[in-house]
Amino acid sequence: MTAITPFRIDIPQSQLDDLHDRLDRTRWPDELPGVGWEYGIPLNYIKELADYWRHSYDWRVHEKRLNSFPQFTTEIHGQNVHFMHVRSANPHALPLIATHGWPGSLVELLNIIEPLSEDFQVVVPSIPGYGFSGPTREKGWNVERVARTWAELMSRLGYTRYGAHGSDWGSAITRELGRIDAEHAAAVHVTMIGMPPQPGLEPYTEEEQRRLQHGQRYQRELFGYAAIQSTRPQTLAYALHDSPVGQLAWIVEKFRDWTDSADIPEDAVDRDHMLTNVMVYWLTGTAGSAARLYYESLAARVRPVEPSPTPTGVAVFPKDLSLSVRRFAEAANTITHWSEFDRGGHFHAMEQPDLLVADIRGFFQSLPEISRSSFRSRP
Repeated sequence: MTAITPFRIDIPQSQLDDLHDRLDRTRWPDELPGVGWEYGIPLNYIKELADYWRHSYDWRVHEKRLNSFPQFTTEIHGQNVHFMHVRSANPHALPLIATHGWPGSLVELLNIIEPLSEDFQVVVPSIPGYGFSGPTREKGWNVERVARTWAELMSRLGYTRYGAHGSDWGSAITRELGRIDAEHAAAVHVTMIGMPPQPGLEPYTEEEQRRLQHGQRYQRELFGYAAIQSTRPQTLAYALHDSPVGQLAWIVEKFRDWTDSADIPEDAVDRDHMLTNVMVYWLTGTAGSAARLYYESLAARVRPVEPSPTPTGVAVFPKDLSLSVRRFAEAANTITHWSEFDRGGHFHAMEQPDLLVADIRGFFQSLPEISRSSFRSRP
């Protein structure tokens, strides 16, 4: 069996000095007057944020927080896999693997790890190609391959029965994990389950039509990043790998477009938390390899969706980039739990961690096949 090795984040000061030097030498573009966010991130906003990043943000504070969680690496299918593994005080707690998405990282899940560990043995990996898992080294790292890697990881940790949660790409990976490893995956919980409407479901309800229109707006106005990453991730990598402000803008724009924010991303998420997520991409040099997941998964998307027999819970947040429709999802999934919330956007664990934790806990606690001893008693 391949070894599981303890891991600790220790970024050399030279990397931080290089970042500061690059920020000091940023070559700023012009912008049209009075367009706000219509053409992308406004110049005055990104300048102020970059100045804060350069002079006020303290990586060492957040590095220390990251290192407060036990971390490990192991090699699976020839790829380094980095993960956090936080054991519950409850020896009967159900193992739970939680997966981030793009432009997130395991940083986006930090606020839910401790509360989940009251009832779960929590495993939070970095997707191959992301963060401290490092760049992928060969073609073929798509959603299915990541899911098979997670199945092997949970087996390697000695977990023969487990649950899974995911958002964004993590939702797709988690659904696939439940499908391919149904023998061991007791149930899965996701925040997006994008299934197109199947023939024969017409007429659509007013709410279903609204959600379809929401998806059409995403395809029309907000899909540009995905089109580039699905077709030319290497070309994009040169800009993001070389320019910290380029990396900052590419990610932070999504925290404005996809969150339940009134004007700027910080209306919905903590500024330092968001910058720590950006730092993980910058310090590990994984902007390009993270984008490759889009290319690889698009290439594999020609196959029809295969049904999943695994009990599936879905949490829908109103300002997410995609709003799932239960009738569509039920066509190929075993939906046993469906929650609709009145607030929150795409970065659920950062925006509404309490709502998300309660929904994950409630879903698994409701399943008859999950032992009641897995959950601590509450008044």
